[in-house]
Amino acid sequence: MGVSNKRVAVIGAGPSGLAQLRAFKSAADKGADIPEVVCFEKQSDWGGLWNYTWRTGLDEHGDPVHGSMYRYLWSNGPKECLEFADYTFEEHFGRPIGSYPPRAVLWDYIKGRVEKSGVRPWVRFNTPVRMVTWSDATKKFTVTAHDRGNDRTYSEEFDNVVVASGHFSTPNVPYFEGFETFQGRVLHSHDFRDATEFKGKNVLVVGRSYSAEDIGSQCYKYGAKSITVSYRSAPMAFTFPEGWEQKPLLTKVVGKTAHFKDGSTKEIDAIILCTGYLHHFPFLTDDLRLKTNNRMWPLDLYKGVVWEKNPALFYIGMQDQFYTFNMFDAQAWYARDVMLGRITLPSAAEMAADSAKWRAREETLADAEQMIWFQGDYTKELIEATDYPSFDIEETNKTFMEWEHHKMEDIMGFRDNAYRSLMTGTMAPKHHTRWMEAMDDSLESYLQAK
Repeated sequence: MGVSNKRVAVIGAGPSGLAQLRAFKSAADKGADIPEVVCFEKQSDWGGLWNYTWRTGLDEHGDPVHGSMYRYLWSNGPKECLEFADYTFEEHFGRPIGSYPPRAVLWDYIKGRVEKSGVRPWVRFNTPVRMVTWSDATKKFTVTAHDRGNDRTYSEEFDNVVVASGHFSTPNVPYFEGFETFQGRVLHSHDFRDATEFKGKNVLVVGRSYSAEDIGSQCYKYGAKSITVSYRSAPMAFTFPEGWEQKPLLTKVVGKTAHFKDGSTKEIDAIILCTGYLHHFPFLTDDLRLKTNNRMWPLDLYKGVVWEKNPALFYIGMQDQFYTFNMFDAQAWYARDVMLGRITLPSAAEMAADSAKWRAREETLADAEQMIWFQGDYTKELIEATDYPSFDIEETNKTFMEWEHHKMEDIMGFRDNAYRSLMTGTMAPKHHTRWMEAMDDSLESYLQAK
């Protein structure tokens, strides 16, 4: 069967799924014979988490809300480290912009590349995938999807499936004694939308990773009375402003009093659980389903992409991430070249051995710096195997190191710094308003010259 007679299903039109569409379109633009590509997206527009919704809990169709994005979110890492190698911020906006754009600006940038590519007809919006099965007899997948506009469920066959549905939408929700009688608000970061809700309140944040750090910062910025961060293993190493404190793990809540492992207590009004997410693929049968925690190297994925138990199946963006958009690109280009027959996969034993080698290195990683270099090496290896435009991974890593340094220097002011584009060499301007004073996160406000 020729490549053009084949069909590829891409599940999800967020940054990972759109990377896959862009990879195939790039090949087609260079004259390659490509398969028919069909992308299934459960939301009404593309962009994944960057496509903000005010909804929480269930959406208007009765499905779990996919989005975990909150109002006032600004990039928590330099945009220079996630820039597409084939579509720069300068190309999109027509001029250099600051290094830490808010959500609306990043969504506009993500959309700009795929709109330029003309791949929107490949996407079926408002169409969640309900089930994917594989037939050993036909060597094909059956994808069952729900066209919600017409309330029609149907099935189609595909030669390949790319799972690009993300892993920041199914919350990991722990229980603490007293939650059922707590006299304030309890929510997971997945359902956090607007920091102004917590103005004047004593907020307890459970967790110590990026969402805990950022949601705590948001609540502080928008006027929370106090922020208490409760950690399981170790406190965050940042120097927080007055009104922030860190405590060992929450043990129970009595009324509005939080009790901590060190015996101390604190009166609180709201509890925000920043306790991470689960890799959740209810639409996949067991033989196809990736089962992993959020880590730098999930097993069973050759090159972090190819499902070793069935190499007709691919996963994009399933790693714990420092690198994001351009790593998804590197993965998508690699998956594309396997599907186009440009890359020949080794035996199952060799694939497993390669994965084991990366996992062994992952086990030695002691800090964020080592994790960044690890993921940089991984991204570089993928890029070298395809025609994705190469960029300087070492300089990208160094920019990440600068970012880490700026966060240690000033956790509330690190977004006021600027970095040089790894793609164009242009130095970003400093934003016109310090982050702590920038209360308008709209694209229009951000792009204003002041």
